[in-house]
Amino acid sequence: MIDLREHHLFDGGMGTMLQAAGLEAGECPERLNLTAPETVAAVHAAYAAAGADIITANTFGASRRKLGEDPAPYIAAGVALAKQAGAPYAALDVGPLGGLMAPFGDMTFDEAYGQFTEIVRAGAAAGADLVLIETMSDLLEAKAALLAAKEHTDLPVFVTMTFGEDGRTFLGTDPACAAVTLTSLGADVVGINCSLGPAELAGALEAMLAVTDRPVMIQPNAGLPRLEGGETVFDVGPEEFARWGKTFLDMGAAILGGCCGTTPDHIRALAPLLRGRKPRQRQAEEAVSRFCGWQGSRAMALDSVAAVGERINPTGRRKLKEALYAKNWDYAGELALQEQQEGADFLVVNAGLPDIDEGEALPNLVLAIQRVSPLPLVIDCSDPAALERALRVCRGRPILNSVNGEAESMAAMLPLAAKYGTGLVVLALDGGGISDDPHCRRDTALRVAQAAQAAGVPQNAIFIDCLAMAASVSQDVVLATPEAIRLVRQAGYRTILGVSNVSHGLPGRDGLNQAFLAVCLAAGLNVPIVNTASRGIMDTLAACRVLTGEDRGCAAYIAAHQAAADTAGKPAEPAPVSEAETLEDYIISGRKEMVPAAVEALLADREPLEVINGCIIPALDRVGEGYERGTLFLPQLMASAEAVKAAFDVLRSRLPQGTGDKGTIILATVKGDIHDIGKNIVKMLLENYGYHIVDLGRDVGPETVVEAALRTGAPLVGLSSLMTTTAQNIAVTIRALREAGAQCKIMVGGAVVTQSFADQIGADFYTKDAAQSAKVAAQVLGG
Repeated sequence: MIDLREHHLFDGGMGTMLQAAGLEAGECPERLNLTAPETVAAVHAAYAAAGADIITANTFGASRRKLGEDPAPYIAAGVALAKQAGAPYAALDVGPLGGLMAPFGDMTFDEAYGQFTEIVRAGAAAGADLVLIETMSDLLEAKAALLAAKEHTDLPVFVTMTFGEDGRTFLGTDPACAAVTLTSLGADVVGINCSLGPAELAGALEAMLAVTDRPVMIQPNAGLPRLEGGETVFDVGPEEFARWGKTFLDMGAAILGGCCGTTPDHIRALAPLLRGRKPRQRQAEEAVSRFCGWQGSRAMALDSVAAVGERINPTGRRKLKEALYAKNWDYAGELALQEQQEGADFLVVNAGLPDIDEGEALPNLVLAIQRVSPLPLVIDCSDPAALERALRVCRGRPILNSVNGEAESMAAMLPLAAKYGTGLVVLALDGGGISDDPHCRRDTALRVAQAAQAAGVPQNAIFIDCLAMAASVSQDVVLATPEAIRLVRQAGYRTILGVSNVSHGLPGRDGLNQAFLAVCLAAGLNVPIVNTASRGIMDTLAACRVLTGEDRGCAAYIAAHQAAADTAGKPAEPAPVSEAETLEDYIISGRKEMVPAAVEALLADREPLEVINGCIIPALDRVGEGYERGTLFLPQLMASAEAVKAAFDVLRSRLPQGTGDKGTIILATVKGDIHDIGKNIVKMLLENYGYHIVDLGRDVGPETVVEAALRTGAPLVGLSSLMTTTAQNIAVTIRALREAGAQCKIMVGGAVVTQSFADQIGADFYTKDAAQSAKVAAQVLGG
């Protein structure tokens, strides 16, 4: 078993080395394990001789989805070749499957998990010493692979994510959020690889080191690729790479290696840096717990205060009940956006109706919410099977709500919280019900909390709910709750509370809730579950953060009141101001369910083109501006695009023939590359914006692209490549289009493509992301 208390050195790039050894651009590297094993073995041997103590099997793309057949023979051969290199350890290499996960694509969690299970079982059977899950850009896909490895092998699991120039994955996840999530799920090592050179990845390393106690690894590219003499080359040599390696070790990295463009010379330059050194031992944070959705992370110290939005819970909420019965999961996304805009830090999600299948509803609600909101979730469910289904598809680190003192509850819930690394709400009740005595509530809660800690839930992830009683029926014991909170806080635990329960059955609920909230905050309440739409509730919370010193310098409090002062004295405006502004709001926030009615209302006195030019186009401009500023991210961009599609679905029948069709665009992932996530995102966005897309798929030869361009006369062709080994095929395809006389502009993109590379191969446009592709389309085709 590998000793993670020591430094380790991985090998470097495989694809670029195989290409240098004669691999044709677009040829599947994993097939060489069977057809040319001596070529693969020579690369492994070179890295072992250079000093790598972990050799990565040539299995990155060995999945049934990519190979189109059983991957086990290729995996067995790949692991055997890695072990033959003579280094101490051989790693099973697990890359992305090449599809887009739901809710953004059609690949389900269960499908991804099944394919990863097949891969890791084959790798373990072949004798791999560890599992390396690498180059992940979707946190949910990384989670599917990690769970498959942990549930079907006993091997150590290393997981690395890949980040763009903006410091985020293409779905908007930042390094800290990734590290928090992967650590909570039990990854043995977390880290970063690919996409960028060492200088560009230093910030991501620093962010990960700040939030995890696990060893952190980093495998940069050898800089950025460029064309030189018709060959793809990288601009960071071994000496510079080693200088960065020393910097990374000094920062606290435990494991080094290389990715695209690195060679045995790069690894040889790193090897001496690790001799005689011990990695810095990293300790788990006890004072702070961290939770996240798919972006950002919420740090909870013992005295932190955070608001949980309460409204994604059907109890007493007719519209949500109707939506759940109709399986209109997107309505929960609309509520999530509202609560986020109101200032919620977490979101409750609950599907508890007596005649509904929570096993179906709860995971679908989680997916719908996380399609539009990055906030961490508090998943509220008493059905362990339904709860586990929701936990599996949840991006980030949520809080599980809840467990109580009954043996059946503890037996069901504690293993789930420990396995998925969640926070845990502990209810201060057991088979005897809720005691009127605050000391008894404390004792019951502490007994359950201690059992949770014994089961593997850290103390700083436990939130004790001392249970608010309705003043209408339990007036004499209402104040037992804040007293119990005070006692629990004295015992060193965080607290959570459904504040609104106190006013159940009474008029003027908001005023009573505010008063009760203030009393409970004074007693030490950390996490109130509240109606975030109440200005009084949110003002009380803001004031509390000032008084406790959490809002340093009163900065947030001052900013909020300055914003309020800016509108003071102005005449009140009705909401909505106009249907046009409402439609724009719906598009920007991605609330597609609200769009058809808004469009129909506009069409009562406007022409369809007025709606497009006066409402939809300005909304898209604002979305694009937000994306470029980094205030909106790909999930929101895609949700907005779906809202636009909903608008066009209404408008299309009212437009003159052909008016709604903005023109044809051809998209293809080039020959040899089966990674089509980016291309699929571009397709979805452009289709929703009204363009007709001819999707040629993945692994597309130049002749197919040429034939489609000549046949359709499309004015724009988009080509993508994820891998360095296939980037040259973009150049080949462009050359074929030019030679055939195709009258089209060409845009190129993908993880390994840069502006410089695009210029060198004669592309007309470089599109770094999906939003940029929409701008190019508008420039070339109009609209």
